[in-house]
Amino acid sequence: MSAGKDMSFMGHIGELRGHLIRCIIAIIIGGLIVGFNIEWIMDHIFFGPVRNDFPTFRVVNLISQQLAGENAIVLPDDFPIRVQKLYQQFNVMMSVSVIGGVVVAFPYIVWELWRFVSPALHPRERKNSAILINSVWILFLLGILSGYFLILPFAINFAVLFKISDIIEPLYDLSDYTALFFQIVLGMGIVFLFPVIVYFLTTIGILTPKFLKTYRRHAIVLIMVIAAVITPADVMSMFMAAIPLLILFEFSIALCARTYKRIQKEQQKNNPPTEVQEA
Repeated sequence: MSAGKDMSFMGHIGELRGHLIRCIIAIIIGGLIVGFNIEWIMDHIFFGPVRNDFPTFRVVNLISQQLAGENAIVLPDDFPIRVQKLYQQFNVMMSVSVIGGVVVAFPYIVWELWRFVSPALHPRERKNSAILINSVWILFLLGILSGYFLILPFAINFAVLFKISDIIEPLYDLSDYTALFFQIVLGMGIVFLFPVIVYFLTTIGILTPKFLKTYRRHAIVLIMVIAAVITPADVMSMFMAAIPLLILFEFSIALCARTYKRIQKEQQKNNPPTEVQEA
């Protein structure tokens, strides 16, 4: 799309197709980067949270040593992973490469979509939308980091250390671990986009800060449900997921209030009250 130029419907479709093709190319490039480094990524990132030297465990144990004089989290030295299907490792590699490519290319994807929409916006709207677009990929990456460093390690710690009998020998399935990894990490990345949704709904007049404050208790219950869906069955990881989501909700209320106030001021400026003159 180009500014100041009227385009037909098919012209817009063609322009959108160009942006989507570039997004797909970016995902392919990101996927190739991940694929060519798959062994290092699997050893140091994918299976990082199963080791005692993972940054989250080191921080927790450092605090525990200062308070209690011993480590709070000690995982077994071995994390036995098995494959049950002939192409299971290949399928996991492909899924990690594709999803990793999307994550790597996500800022560029958001930028391409903004390039498609921005020419149709007014200068002030373009400025506000630029801030919004940057917030999308920043919040998404913050959610991924939160899931990876804050929630996934505790979920794995609970699953590894929980036992119902000493007779049972642990042997973990690769696909099951992969599903847990993406469920938590990507789930947190998606729910961290909530402030963007709140901003959009406030801008078009659907949400108000009064509405969010009135239904705060209902929102807390909904957040706990979302946290339970993102995380496994243990209560610890559910609460670890709920804490950043609750902070994010309070931030969304403040963002909604600020946006609503700005919209009200603009409406009053554009539509000043008329004075009735008495005869």
